[in-house]
Amino acid sequence: MPATTTAPESVFSRLEPKLPSVQKPIQYVGGELNSTVKDWDCAPDGPTVRWALMYPDAYEVGLPNQGVAILYEVLNERDWIVAERTYSVWPDMEKIMREGDEHGPIPQFTVDAHRPVRAFDVFGLSFSTELGYTNMLNALSLAQIPLHAVDRTDDDPIVLSGGHASFNPEPIADFIDAAVLGDGEEIVLAISDVIKEWKTEGRPGGRDELLLRLAKSNNVYVPKFYDVSYDDRGRIGSVAPNRPGVPDRVRKHTLMDLDAWPYPAKPLVPLAETVHERFSVEIFRGCTRGCRFCQAGMITRPVRERSIETIGAMVENGIRKSGFEEVGLLSLSSADHTEIAEVAKGLADRYEGSNVSLSLPSTRVDAFNISLANEFSRNGRRSGLTFAPEGGSERMRKVINKMVTEEDLIRTVSAAYSHGWRQVKLYFMCGLPTETDEDVLEIADLAKKVIAEGRAVSGRNDIRCTVSIGGFVPKAHTPFQWAAQLDHETTDSRLQKLRDTVRADKKFARAIGFRYHDGRPGIIEGLLSRGDRRVGRIIEEVWRDGGRFDGWSEHFSFERWESAAERGLAGTGVDLDWFTTREREYDEILPWDHLDSGLDKDWLWADWEDALDPESIDVEDCRWTPCYDCGVCPEMNTEIQIGPTGQKLLPLSVV
Repeated sequence: MPATTTAPESVFSRLEPKLPSVQKPIQYVGGELNSTVKDWDCAPDGPTVRWALMYPDAYEVGLPNQGVAILYEVLNERDWIVAERTYSVWPDMEKIMREGDEHGPIPQFTVDAHRPVRAFDVFGLSFSTELGYTNMLNALSLAQIPLHAVDRTDDDPIVLSGGHASFNPEPIADFIDAAVLGDGEEIVLAISDVIKEWKTEGRPGGRDELLLRLAKSNNVYVPKFYDVSYDDRGRIGSVAPNRPGVPDRVRKHTLMDLDAWPYPAKPLVPLAETVHERFSVEIFRGCTRGCRFCQAGMITRPVRERSIETIGAMVENGIRKSGFEEVGLLSLSSADHTEIAEVAKGLADRYEGSNVSLSLPSTRVDAFNISLANEFSRNGRRSGLTFAPEGGSERMRKVINKMVTEEDLIRTVSAAYSHGWRQVKLYFMCGLPTETDEDVLEIADLAKKVIAEGRAVSGRNDIRCTVSIGGFVPKAHTPFQWAAQLDHETTDSRLQKLRDTVRADKKFARAIGFRYHDGRPGIIEGLLSRGDRRVGRIIEEVWRDGGRFDGWSEHFSFERWESAAERGLAGTGVDLDWFTTREREYDEILPWDHLDSGLDKDWLWADWEDALDPESIDVEDCRWTPCYDCGVCPEMNTEIQIGPTGQKLLPLSVV
């Protein structure tokens, strides 16, 4: 970790002459509305703590990311912290940076002040998907930070991972110094406090002592302080701390008062086109619907709602400070907010006749109603409605605990089509546990019934239904963490049969859109989501072989990953299939068992067994029922926080 307080030189003067020769040069320039540039040594007294924050994807994907945007604001509000942003550079820019100029290669830089990433105290990466791991290695290499944590010196930043993928950081354990589980708002400040104190004391014990202090806080996981052994079957034999004072299990952090953290308060306005051109407000965090495949719903428990007053104030402030004309009300299931009707009506009243439109990204079939939809489309913008039944058949929806019947879906889309909507998008998964060809083919029947109902109630033939299908990937900390993943050949075969079935019916073929990806990227995501430390060799092999932007279909190469797995796992007794298409047993130590999401392992196992039992009953949402003993609330000393509060959007007035 660099000891000097002298500001590193900006690389922009070296970068600027190169910009005309790359695509979308504007993404590297910085200077966005509401961005922050602070003095390098900004602390009024004592040492400054400096963070370089990265969403490891292109600017157009990374800038709208809520997690990074929130931490950027939270950190920069402190007068003794500098926080800047960096994103993955496209291959054309990478080539230019590696070739460099007379001063040598141009290092990975921040877009705010174009400072070298290596000069910061912390290099924090937020992973919402595991397919960003190769981009992390590329950024480390460009930043001239040693790839392997063991090779770093006191002159290198602490490489810290967060985000949903960090609930199993073992595949990248060789490359990160530390990982944070759970909500970041409070923990990044706590980490900053530890760094500040360590710096104030004169950096005693160097890098190792700082990491030890972070590990002992029980809020930060430091992989190097844990030894992993394997048995003769290739399974994990043990995961044990190798330093005194390091906890056996590292707990996730949960933010319990969202109203006290109304971020983003100064939303970044991109200079280049991004994937989301809107201001987003998270109206609640967590989900207790209990969908067995959903890692986000499991690891973000309990439910914590923002109050209607705070939502209204955040929307008003965000529009005023950004100029965005679309507001997205985000959560894992936004229509489940206990005061969503009041929120929708209040905001629709306030912005009626203006250019501001409101949106709910995806709505549960059983939480949707027309009055809600009408409020969100009051300004005349009626985009298609998106619903996610997930399973094609009633049986599959029971397996995954998605309590949506065919009657629910038909009734909902009937109401939508009869009130003027012309397009509905349905999202399903292929490859779920116990799934058969027949379960998948029922998706075609369901789509045809949706079109037929739409035509009947609207009296029109321009009714559309888009069927979007993703491959199921088992994730850590879910009831399906033990499940065997479906091989990509069978996935592709089922989807081909489904497409052929849809196209064969001339009455409906043109009205049904069909979108899906082949099964191979899902296998690699499965390898990374449930892998252990041995998978790090594969990630490095892929990166060295040119792997970048693996979340983009045009850059992803299954053959590259497959051959890297053969080389990387040679001599280990395990292979790609062992990590993906193999079902786990109850007594197997899973790579993430020492990382505590609050969920009781026996509860997860019982729910997995219920998924396989045709006679089992549905698990209701514990927001409205007695506790199901998942373990989160007593383990984390938390509780569900929901309304109704009886509050209004006051003191906001109608525009």
